Amino acid sequence: MELSAAGERWALATPHALATEAGAVAFERGGNALDAALAAAVTLAVVYPHMCGVGGDLFALIQRPDGQTVALNASGRAPARLDVDRIRARHREMPSRGPDVITVPGAVSGWDVLHREGALLPWADAFTPAIAYAHGGVAVSRSLAGTLDELSGEIAADPGLAAIFRAGGRPLAAGEPFVQPALGATLQTVAAYGPAAVYGGEVGRRLTDGLATLGSALAPADLEAHRADLVPPLVGRFGDLDVRVAPPNSQGFVLLQILALVERLGIDPDPAGPEAGTLALIASAAGRDRDRHLADADAMAVHPSTLLDDGHLAALADEVRARDAATAAARGDTIALVAADVQGWAVSLIQSLAAGFGSGICEPATGIVLQNRGAGFTLDPEHPNVLAPGKRPAHTLMPVLVHRGDRLAAAAGTMGGYAQPQINAQNLLRVSAANRSAVEVLAAPRWLVGGMDVEGDPPFVVAEEGLPVAAAEAIARAGYRLDRVAAPSEDVGHAHLILVRPDGSFDVASDPRADGGAMAS
Repeated sequence: MELSAAGERWALATPHALATEAGAVAFERGGNALDAALAAAVTLAVVYPHMCGVGGDLFALIQRPDGQTVALNASGRAPARLDVDRIRARHREMPSRGPDVITVPGAVSGWDVLHREGALLPWADAFTPAIAYAHGGVAVSRSLAGTLDELSGEIAADPGLAAIFRAGGRPLAAGEPFVQPALGATLQTVAAYGPAAVYGGEVGRRLTDGLATLGSALAPADLEAHRADLVPPLVGRFGDLDVRVAPPNSQGFVLLQILALVERLGIDPDPAGPEAGTLALIASAAGRDRDRHLADADAMAVHPSTLLDDGHLAALADEVRARDAATAAARGDTIALVAADVQGWAVSLIQSLAAGFGSGICEPATGIVLQNRGAGFTLDPEHPNVLAPGKRPAHTLMPVLVHRGDRLAAAAGTMGGYAQPQINAQNLLRVSAANRSAVEVLAAPRWLVGGMDVEGDPPFVVAEEGLPVAAAEAIARAGYRLDRVAAPSEDVGHAHLILVRPDGSFDVASDPRADGGAMAS
């Protein structure tokens, strides 16, 4: 499948070729961008099971034909019966795997909102490709094979995961088939009975019964109480563009801070240019700001609008001028997809299990892999993101839509954990710095402050080979150690991008670092 395409009627890009095909079929059967995004998202839950699924969360930005944009927050909360004191007694900081980090999975509720917003095809149609792949099998992708190898011990330790992803005492390799019959049955039930099957119905009861035997506090009442929210997006101005992101508990505001600081400091915006070091310092300052403030919107001590006001941005600019080279860590296993059509629908959607295979638990009766989004909480009682029952954790997922006046200019999204603002910023800056195509933007050498695999606050940058010497030297002068990786590398995330040309046609691309493709008509 091609990595780029152009068309006048619709455009779509996802990180797996089979998901892109599922979305394209939805378009060709008379569906709109909502139908295409939904079919692709459900398919990804089967073919990219290390990154997303029924047991994860979802955020999206949706542009309606009337030009209005809404943010969809389908992230779940910590269980109401969670014993925080027990977790504190056992851990000095939040664990990264296991039953204690499982939060309510919100993805299916997000699919439901997406469909009810104005999809044209029946709900069950979106599940047909995914169900076929779950029962009939699909080949292990390059990305999945890498995760299976990296997490071989964790997968072997979980009976549900081992039954699917190991054979002959070893992890499956790229190209080998895997089947997920229990997940296929779950998707059949959801297709027939709707999201209520998870949030109060048979699937939800079987899921919580299985998790209870492992010590999870997730209960049927938590699923029944879950609601996805449609809320106004946050908007930031960059040049002649309006950039829209999801509000907290999403970290979307960090992208708006980065773009605002680029303008405030008057630097060359090209990530491969001579002021890449200052851009790295900007990413560090915005990342630290996120780590200080981001939490469930109801728990934040500082309102998101304050984080974007002139005085606060001036303080962040002073941090950059002081050349403080501290940085925030980044890690994540996530998918992003983008879809748009000539009727005016556009979707930037991100769904995720947080880390690779999330909590490391696949509940065998349902085939659902549970996210570890609860690991995003802190045990610091003074922090707004402190762990508490019924609370949403600080979240990395951040879809992006960009407008020029009242017209869509771009739909963007990326995987990459806490590095998502950096990746999105670099892609948008590359669009603004030169008249580049979508595929040229995504294929350009990328670098990330802190990389995607290191905890803590390391003063280093992970950079793909091919980064121009001037940019590399500027990053080093800013105080960062440069760690090189071969290009293209999933270590710097994979993104997807639709650009809307002045004549209204679409230029769409899928990241060469993923296993996907782009299609348009």
